Amino acid sequence: MLTAIIDYDSGNLHSAEKAFQRMALETGAGTVVVTSDPDMVRRADRVVLPGDGAFPACKQELFDHTGLFEATEEAVLKEGKPFLGICIGMQMLASVGHEYQDTKGFDWIGGDVVAITPNDPRLKVPHMGWNNLQIDRPHPVLNGVNSGDHAYFVHSYHFQVADPAHLLAHVDYGGPITAVVGRDNMVGMQFHPEKSQANGLRLIANFLNWTP
Repeated sequence: MLTAIIDYDSGNLHSAEKAFQRMALETGAGTVVVTSDPDMVRRADRVVLPGDGAFPACKQELFDHTGLFEATEEAVLKEGKPFLGICIGMQMLASVGHEYQDTKGFDWIGGDVVAITPNDPRLKVPHMGWNNLQIDRPHPVLNGVNSGDHAYFVHSYHFQVADPAHLLAHVDYGGPITAVVGRDNMVGMQFHPEKSQANGLRLIANFLNWTP
């Protein structure tokens, strides 16, 4: 079993690599590699797309790596391999991102990525730090994680899904903020599971052993 974490120069992947490798070892989920090689992505049994920064820059970086998006699309859409998007990697699943400029996403899960606008002026943006997850729909990747459990966020935009059935979890930050989305063989997390201590490690382990 091989899990590929895609490296497209969108941030430091060291903590994600270590967290995924640890949980793969603990749960017998095979090998985890960080790669920018499209052929490695095609060979992988699971694909993880992280992302830090701004939506337009991340998408441009991904598409600047020749063949990397196409390999990801083939693995996820054509072959149905389990996919996890983290932070901007989750946001790029959307139809359109509205950060700085309108930027087309993958349109794998319909919806828009829009600015966080808390209804309490005392709440600052970016939304940064720990927040309590509220589980909206059960999902195998969320097994063992309950409403009220914490996750670690750093973001100024969030994913408003077009179909409420694709919203798996949210948090409250002066209004609902999307935390987890999913459909079919795809899951996306706005927070960083690799920085979310025991809850995050549980989510990673669940993903590594998930069969859609």
